[in-house]
Amino acid sequence: MNESKKNMVKTHKNLNVWKKSIDAVLAIYDITKQFPDYEKFDLSSQMQRCTVSIPSNIVEGAARNSNKEFIQFLYISLGSLSELETQLIISYKLNYISEEIFNELTNKAEILRKQLLSLIKYQKEKNKNDKTN
Repeated sequence: MNESKKNMVKTHKNLNVWKKSIDAVLAIYDITKQFPDYEKFDLSSQMQRCTVSIPSNIVEGAARNSNKEFIQFLYISLGSLSELETQLIISYKLNYISEEIFNELTNKAEILRKQLLSLIKYQKEKNKNDKTN
């Protein structure tokens, strides 16, 4: 591999987990439009904010100066994803979303969780290897 390609930095836009998290934001905004009006500033808003937090923290971490900071922001994204999963359960139990939508979104959330955990693991290994080199 030539030196210029080796040193080329990939952006967050190359990360599948970032792309999937943007898709999650769009899906949550779409379904929360159908929530009752009185939830506009409560559950709907909270679901939107925590979902937006997932790709936002991936981006912020990727822009940081160290791998350790990137990992920390990936953990924050993971926390926001867990928050979203809880809110999906609440939305389902309140009959704001159907079982079909609930299952679809929780399955997508699980895929995101696995991708985030894989990226965290990869970054930790990279950290370990960088320290030994």
